Amino acid sequence: MASTRISTIADHIQHPTDISQANMVQKVFQLIPGVQSYDWGIVGASSSRVAQFAAATTQLDFHPQADKPYAELWMGTHASLPSRAILSSGTQDLSSYLAAHPQLIGERVIAKFADEQPGCLPFLFKVLSVGKALSIQAHPDKALGKRLHAARPDVYRDPNHKPEMAVALTAFRGFCGFRPLEEIARFVEGVLEFAQLVKVSRAEVESAAAAAEAQKKAVLKTIFANLMNSPQSAYAPLAAQLAQRFSQGPVEGVPEQERKLVLKLAAEFPEDVGIFCTFLLNISTLQPGQALFLQANEPHAYLEGEILECMASSDNVVRAGLTPKLRDTDTLVEMCTYQSGSDRGRLAGERWAKSSPAQVEALLYDPPIEEFSVVTTRLGEGGVVRNKEVGGPSIVIVLDGSVLLKEDGVAGGGLRLERGQLAFVGAGVGVVFSNVGAGEVGLARAFVEA
Repeated sequence: MASTRISTIADHIQHPTDISQANMVQKVFQLIPGVQSYDWGIVGASSSRVAQFAAATTQLDFHPQADKPYAELWMGTHASLPSRAILSSGTQDLSSYLAAHPQLIGERVIAKFADEQPGCLPFLFKVLSVGKALSIQAHPDKALGKRLHAARPDVYRDPNHKPEMAVALTAFRGFCGFRPLEEIARFVEGVLEFAQLVKVSRAEVESAAAAAEAQKKAVLKTIFANLMNSPQSAYAPLAAQLAQRFSQGPVEGVPEQERKLVLKLAAEFPEDVGIFCTFLLNISTLQPGQALFLQANEPHAYLEGEILECMASSDNVVRAGLTPKLRDTDTLVEMCTYQSGSDRGRLAGERWAKSSPAQVEALLYDPPIEEFSVVTTRLGEGGVVRNKEVGGPSIVIVLDGSVLLKEDGVAGGGLRLERGQLAFVGAGVGVVFSNVGAGEVGLARAFVEA
């Protein structure tokens, strides 16, 4: 042991530059994102923010095709599509750089999320361009995530949970959680095709609506299980019949929003059982700046629009409708919490105290989980905004305009970022954003603290 320590000391004496190199750790640097093309994405660079933002980082060498859908821009360290750091010494995986310099994540964050691999962030930040509906799905909690990964690692590739939050960049629609039973009862009465599949009467549903919470959840589970476990021979002809009937014009007892959504889903996924979730799940409509928090075990589906999305660093999805991918209906039915109510998941942004001056709009979206928060900032032409140090790592993306990002209190330099480009900010680093272009700057920053 003594000889080892002597050897180590001698090595430090012979290589005095090691200490200076350690002091030259880059705390703020540009990132190279990843891009995913899925069938549900928005086609072409002229319409898809994902394609536009991906093309903004020349080091990605991304060249969008006019006829290809672009769905997700990934920003983080998830092994499926990790970001790369652009450093003065070249590029390397963000996770490897953070593993070598853990102070950029912060001791408290590392200790809090000890299950993460060295250099990995506990959150994954994304931009989504949704052209057509995603699957009817839910994400597991931590306990279920571990069980699913152990049992089927080829399908559920990590053991983590995946609560997630969506902040609208454009007008956006999605399914989020179960409707109140009173609304479901009216659709059981008014949509015969739906009633044939769920196999309950309006009276039964209305009775449950007035009962104790446990009875409400039991009836909801029966309805959902009966619907999603229906054989294709039952639901396919009824879905075709429903689409044909709704295409004829307004339907008594069915709002126009639901009628038109049925036709949209029928065009995208003909004769799919997920079409009937229109009558079972809340339809949430967001305007830019509005947000939804999707907790674990909550059924949902994105339908159309563009969003920021932040989540625990996982890719676990349990699907059962509106998808050509693997359906795990039994798991989905068993995992849901069966809570119900209108406007489930709505999350308001609040003024972020670490941003100054107060006149600059900086809205904090802080869901009731530990892995992430998101701040959006709007900065007028010529404006400057300061963000105090955050006790953990951050990823920033420029949504609009051109910005100069500098470490607060450090003279000179800075990192110029254009629309769609992104940067990493290390733990404990205060930063200054200056609008250096024409027009307003829009920023989004995902971070974690402990």
